[in-house]
Amino acid sequence: MDDVRIGIVGSGFVAEIHADSIARHVRGARVEAVASPTPGHAEGFAARHGIPHHFHDWRALLELGSIDAVLVACPNDTHRAVTVAAAEAGKHVICEKPLARSLSEADEMMQACSRSGVLLLYAEELCFAPKYVRMKQLLDEGAIGKPYLIKQSEKHDGPHAGWFWDVDRSGGGVALDMGCHALMFFRWLLDRAPAESVYADMGTFVHGGRTRGDDNSILVTRFAGGVQTIAEESWAKPGGMDDRAEVYGSEGVIYADLLHGNSLECYSERGYGYAVEKAGATQGWTFAIFEEAWNYGFPQEIQHFVECIANGTRPVCTGEDGRVVLEILFAAYESARTGCRIALPYEPKTDTPHAEWTR
Repeated sequence: MDDVRIGIVGSGFVAEIHADSIARHVRGARVEAVASPTPGHAEGFAARHGIPHHFHDWRALLELGSIDAVLVACPNDTHRAVTVAAAEAGKHVICEKPLARSLSEADEMMQACSRSGVLLLYAEELCFAPKYVRMKQLLDEGAIGKPYLIKQSEKHDGPHAGWFWDVDRSGGGVALDMGCHALMFFRWLLDRAPAESVYADMGTFVHGGRTRGDDNSILVTRFAGGVQTIAEESWAKPGGMDDRAEVYGSEGVIYADLLHGNSLECYSERGYGYAVEKAGATQGWTFAIFEEAWNYGFPQEIQHFVECIANGTRPVCTGEDGRVVLEILFAAYESARTGCRIALPYEPKTDTPHAEWTR
């Protein structure tokens, strides 16, 4: 089969990572077009990445006959509309996390892709991060016996684009934005064992002037088989990104620091252009990372999805996974509201996780 031709909807942070990863690392794929409504963004994005077509309206991108797949890298409140329209145009869909703001939106997306016979692929890069892949290999080999506790934390000082802070657009705060990483990571490590219950505590501790959403959260989820998981997520931690995981078993333990073990310790009085993702400043001591996208698994993720489209490879992450993660998050926000552990499955009472927390 010829190269899988991808159209990217969005021109922000994650779109840049995907475009660069595809150009540098992904075999059998190329970016054919980009769409962004922000004045000048599509043109500049296309010029930087050597992309032949650019549009202000993503609907025009879908009219290109040369597009095989659409990569949805736009704000959460547009995921449903772009995905449904892409499916109706016969395009496979790669959707960034979280899948949607509500379970009804997720269902519409899944149904549209099913009707059109196209794939809905859920972009969770942690399932492809090299250190975490090795962690799963060790776990599957029985190297640490039977797992009983898994921890994952992802912390920085806040999102890079303004729409994240607006809960009407995003659907929730840090528990939704980054807790979705942890929950899919746990499901993947545990071979999709069903979640049985979740308890969560969250609040707006630092950024109350910017958002009505939570900026620090702790989620404790019990999975079938007797495994407890703890997700610690923060938009309140300065100094750049931390991403770590721990797996405790009956016969051992595995620790993984996704970024700091792949970086340089650097002290700079004047600062420099780039440090760890989400670092607010580069003066003083920093961890200057190299090949960040590779360490996170972005190129490997898209390579896998290209093989799913081109060769029928079974997807590691699907729309169904994204929906399950979203359901757990709704239950987590309800837990934070009530102070109680919430049993799963859970039927949300509102349209967004944030509304579940504040109703």
